[in-house]
Amino acid sequence: MDESRVNILNESTRVISKLQLLTVFFNNDIIYKIYLRTQVIHQLFATNPELDINKLELFHVQFTASLIELLKRVKKHNEVNADLLMDEVQLNNELINQMGDTAFTESSFKNDKQRQALKISQSLRSLYEALSNNLDNYPFAKNINLFSSRYAADYFAEIPPGILAELLQYNPAELYANKYATIQRKLMGRLCKYDFKIEFFAGLRTADITLEVYKFAAIDQHFLYSPANNIFLFCDLGKIGNIAVESTLSKKERIMQELLDKNVRLQSSAGVIKSHLPTEILQLLEEDYKKISDVDFLQHMNNFDVQANILKAMLNTDII
Repeated sequence: MDESRVNILNESTRVISKLQLLTVFFNNDIIYKIYLRTQVIHQLFATNPELDINKLELFHVQFTASLIELLKRVKKHNEVNADLLMDEVQLNNELINQMGDTAFTESSFKNDKQRQALKISQSLRSLYEALSNNLDNYPFAKNINLFSSRYAADYFAEIPPGILAELLQYNPAELYANKYATIQRKLMGRLCKYDFKIEFFAGLRTADITLEVYKFAAIDQHFLYSPANNIFLFCDLGKIGNIAVESTLSKKERIMQELLDKNVRLQSSAGVIKSHLPTEILQLLEEDYKKISDVDFLQHMNNFDVQANILKAMLNTDII
């Protein structure tokens, strides 16, 4: 075998290897068929020494090189678009990390709800003792208002000022009061009856004003605590209407979860975009494959010009 023939076959092998990498990258049936057909052509010349080996070189120059250039352009274009999506994923991850450093978690909120209910229960017992015995003792547990200040922004449901005003309406004649707190008489009686066993139910807020709503553990009845003026009143949930009175995730956690979900979609889209081929290019490739498949390469080598013109037209397209 002469040196020129060896060199052309070796170069043909290298060109086909480049096409193979692009075939794997795009994972597209029509490109795979073209790749297989190109291998057949190479093998045809490799096993038939009587064929003019220069025509194999011409085939790659006119056809395979143009195809590889086209696919490389599409690949580069797709990777730029995919990288934009991955940049957004990175920014979202940075935001998630920043928010995660400052957000109170659902677990901590759940635990602190139980602690706060216990503090309110203890405070109400102390208030009962103070009112019953005319004592001047401060009834509230330590840091009683820390719960609202910590969780209101993320976990308390926003209510209109009008509803807030309705919830805080009361008849002064129906209250027990000292210099520390105010409570409805019937509410205190109900608390005594059920041994001050209560559960945190929900948090409500209007701007910076917060309300904590509690439920009796034994009965379906609710009352509210207003940290701003230390008042305890029965709470009619009907006045709240369809407002969501309890959150399972804080606002920050909801945003973080939304960003995580969005990142999954973005990463999936990036994977699809990388190997995407526009319909127009797929149609041209289909047309080209039919032509090179129908050609009898032993008899009609000049038809390479037809395929070359098709791919050159694709290279000049505005599709990519």
